[in-house]
Amino acid sequence: MGTSNVSTSSDFTLVGLLSHTGPHLALFFLVATTFTTGLLGNTILIFLIATDSRLHTPMYFLLSQLSILDIGFPLITIPKMMTDFLQGENAITFGGCVTQMFFLMLMGVSEGVLLSLMSYDRYVAVCHPLHYQVLMRSHVCLAMVGASWFSGALVASVQTSITLQFPFCASHTVDHFFCELPALLKLSCSDTSAYELALSISGVLILLLPLSLIFTSYGHVLGAVLRMRSAEARHKAFTTCSSHVAVVGLFYGAAVFMYMVPGSYHSPQQDNVVSLFYSLITPALNPLIYSLRNKEVRMALVKVMGRADIRAKR
Repeated sequence: MGTSNVSTSSDFTLVGLLSHTGPHLALFFLVATTFTTGLLGNTILIFLIATDSRLHTPMYFLLSQLSILDIGFPLITIPKMMTDFLQGENAITFGGCVTQMFFLMLMGVSEGVLLSLMSYDRYVAVCHPLHYQVLMRSHVCLAMVGASWFSGALVASVQTSITLQFPFCASHTVDHFFCELPALLKLSCSDTSAYELALSISGVLILLLPLSLIFTSYGHVLGAVLRMRSAEARHKAFTTCSSHVAVVGLFYGAAVFMYMVPGSYHSPQQDNVVSLFYSLITPALNPLIYSLRNKEVRMALVKVMGRADIRAKR
């Protein structure tokens, strides 16, 4: 195919993680189990937050939005990967590939911004508890959620539209198990080095701005916790904040590797592992982290299970 032909109507072939061998069959069932566990865990968390009045607070409202993103993230990639494995096909249409890339960026950027705003919520709760209800009133929370989704939609729209300007006239084999921007750029027969540099710079900005808010917020939180005289208050603040720090570390660790480290410094195999981590493992772990380390969530779950047990005995 010549360089003048932009292949916008051809299918792409995804290099899947799975093949029909013993180890890969085990990996398939592991992926399916983790995927199901993540969907179930996040759905239960959303249900508990919606139905238990004790969880009708700004922190849990933001947490419910995180769970929505953690449901959407794996839904974009994992069902397609499992379907390809079962059908023995790895093809994806151009439109499907673009759609997948757009929604992955939408979800990823939105989650990064939301995590930074959740750190601000913890800063207000710990450092300015008397003003918490005013500073985190309902329309402020809605504005935070709107800002996170708008940021994701803006970045995804810009990056996707720029990527579509490049001609895909070399190979149509995506060396990845889903359509992600760095993997697609490698298929272009034009020079993408300038755009890849701009992408790395924008990735630094997109990641570092939220991270700076997170570090600043938790720097103040740590200082406030150390000054607390009550051991119980210190334990409660530390438990709540450490859950969020763990989630931030899981998400941003993978994101920094993928979008701040130039592509020439990591292999497609490493990209696959890291992408599987943030698209499947992290969304499945988040509800477990928050439920196991959060007394209010555990109490709400016990309350719901108690109601179900009473109804079953009637």
